[in-house]
Amino acid sequence: MKAGIVGLPNVGKSTLFNCLSNTKAQSANFPFCTIEPNHSIINVPDKRLAALQDIVKPEKVIPATVEIVDIAGLVKGASKGEGLGNKFLANIRETDAIIHVLRCFDNDNITHVDGSVNPVRDKEIIDIELQLKDLESLNNRIEKVSRAAKSGDKEAVREKEVLSEAISHLESSNNIRCINMEQDDIKKYLIPLQLITSKPVLYVCNVDESSVNSTNSHVESVRSLISDENANLIILAAGIESEINELENFEERRMFLDDLGLDVPGSSKLINATYDLLNLHTYFTAGPKEVRAWTIPKMATAPEAAGVIHTDFEKGFIKAEVIAYSDYIKYKTEAKVKEAGKMRVEGKGYIVNNGDVIHFLFNV
Repeated sequence: MKAGIVGLPNVGKSTLFNCLSNTKAQSANFPFCTIEPNHSIINVPDKRLAALQDIVKPEKVIPATVEIVDIAGLVKGASKGEGLGNKFLANIRETDAIIHVLRCFDNDNITHVDGSVNPVRDKEIIDIELQLKDLESLNNRIEKVSRAAKSGDKEAVREKEVLSEAISHLESSNNIRCINMEQDDIKKYLIPLQLITSKPVLYVCNVDESSVNSTNSHVESVRSLISDENANLIILAAGIESEINELENFEERRMFLDDLGLDVPGSSKLINATYDLLNLHTYFTAGPKEVRAWTIPKMATAPEAAGVIHTDFEKGFIKAEVIAYSDYIKYKTEAKVKEAGKMRVEGKGYIVNNGDVIHFLFNV
């Protein structure tokens, strides 16, 4: 599962990516600084890991990860191949979710590709290009389906109806993720088309230091614009995050954050928000060799969670011994958890909760 960072050229995408990752993507004050997408596997910040480490004292600790991709900037006309449009659209189609960076600060020393700062306009430019590309995909598909629909094929007739509704939705300047349609129809007819505007989105308002702990008029205009879009928004300052990233030790970073009135870096909030955007959460395994966070989709069953460790665990799943994270922290040892009757034995139908500490029993 991976998320793509998108936006117009020169809005802070690569600077933000550098803050999230040890990979140093090129960032500079000119458009199309990023051409090839930069990929990075990024650790998900989780205080629970440190708490488990203090109790178990393992040889190593392994966090959950998420893949984030820095994609080339988009310009008006991208759906027709302008700028790096075709490349951009191909790269974004391969992602599972979108992190849309919008410039929400004024600075005459930093060039804007359209000459002025207007995040509402910037968002609409990208929306239109993505919608046009999705319209192209839908029209290509409906052209094929129409032949079968004319012959009276009921399945083809239904698919044509769904595709026509999706086309009308896009032509009204709406994204597919907001469409009011039966979930079965979406899964059957729209998801296979990998429509770009169906992907979940997180809007990142890139602000300056004066707005990092509050808001500004640019941010509020974006917030108002997305109010009915079923999307989340976070505020951070990529420039400040970059400065934090350059500090050598924890104490220096803590002092910097305290001066700004921040509890945690914005980059940490963004990583966790991305993890949630991808519909993922975490369970743990804990032992003397390692404490480890494992990434699973929300609503994953116990055998599916076991399969993330090894496919044999899923195939030969017998049962799962489960301790809630809060109980593990409270009682400190597995023995005391058992004494308190807080260790549960769960079967194949168990839906793993976020934070469960699990030991799997299997037979191959």
